[in-house]
Amino acid sequence: MIELEKEAPDFTLKSSDGNDVSLSDFKGKKVVLYFYPKDNTPGCTKEACQFRDNINTVKNKDAVILGVSLDDIESHKKFIEKFNLPFILLSDSDAKVSTEYGVYKEKNMYGKKKMGIERSTFIIDQKGIVKKIFRKVKVDGHVDEILEVLDNID
Repeated sequence: MIELEKEAPDFTLKSSDGNDVSLSDFKGKKVVLYFYPKDNTPGCTKEACQFRDNINTVKNKDAVILGVSLDDIESHKKFIEKFNLPFILLSDSDAKVSTEYGVYKEKNMYGKKKMGIERSTFIIDQKGIVKKIFRKVKVDGHVDEILEVLDNID
């Protein structure tokens, strides 16, 4: 399980541009690592667009945004193009990273139980240390919470 003030587990996943991306590639920057259930769904679209709309503020805080879902690269590419998303989306198709971060869980959707990602965000500092964990994220107001946390990381 991921713990505050501990090093975030490194991982490597395929990115929306087809490259391998590792968390450790971003040492020296703050990282907003967010896990979301599915491309092109209402809540996930709203969350991604709120990140998009605040990207300059995030960059000014010396931070990057990485989105992770179980969707494949093609789905990510379409999602990025459709909504002009200016950040990397990563494909965790086997749920290995989502499981390691404790966000791959049994969900109850309309009376049916199935495994999926619980919307969660991890704020990681420049040294790779987890500074804040948001679980069961509510989209409304979430970007403001993240920006406040980024302000308080030296």
